[in-house]
Amino acid sequence: MVEGLANHWLTHFPELQALQGPAWQDTLLQTKLVTIPAGVTLYRSGDACESFVMVLRGSIRVQIISESGNEVVLYRVEDGQSCILTTTCLVAQDQYHAEGITETEVTAVVIPASVFQNAITQSEGFRTFVFSSYGQRLTDLFMLIDAITFGRMDIRLANTLLTMGEKNREIHITHYDLARELGTAREVVSRLLKDFERKHWVQLRRGVITVNDPTALSSFANKSH
Repeated sequence: MVEGLANHWLTHFPELQALQGPAWQDTLLQTKLVTIPAGVTLYRSGDACESFVMVLRGSIRVQIISESGNEVVLYRVEDGQSCILTTTCLVAQDQYHAEGITETEVTAVVIPASVFQNAITQSEGFRTFVFSSYGQRLTDLFMLIDAITFGRMDIRLANTLLTMGEKNREIHITHYDLARELGTAREVVSRLLKDFERKHWVQLRRGVITVNDPTALSSFANKSH
């Protein structure tokens, strides 16, 4: 659903608030504010990139499907962020090599591809914003790859449970979805969770993981580094 755009959205991106110049003003005039329901696939592998998206509220999950059929979450695009894969596709004029799905209702600012290309060429401030955001998200992605490649899965699982259970110890998530978060098989996660349960660190119910002993989980994760 496309709504009328007021530039109050710039408060979500302070770096853009002070930008001036005709190229940037023209970009603002052609920018759209959209609201997208949860569960919508925004793009799939092989799709052409049609716009640059900056999320104001909500979450977009970016994932790939492994050769074994497992879904691996690469990252999320959340409040005040843009998508590193979209930036790559637009700059390289390439296709998507992953898929993006709205996890919640998303409110976002959308800049058409042709307008983005003109803005990144003509507006130094916008170009700096785009590549600064790109560099930061790329660093996060490298950290994820490092964790998947070299990190022990039991430590990564403990840290993930601590993060997810930080506000509410009762985590509503399936073993399959947790495995997707960690980039591994469901069977691996289920085996490790059973081990955690035997140690009384967690309690398992269908679709729910309760963190009983966050102190023990944290101690395990820290001692194992």
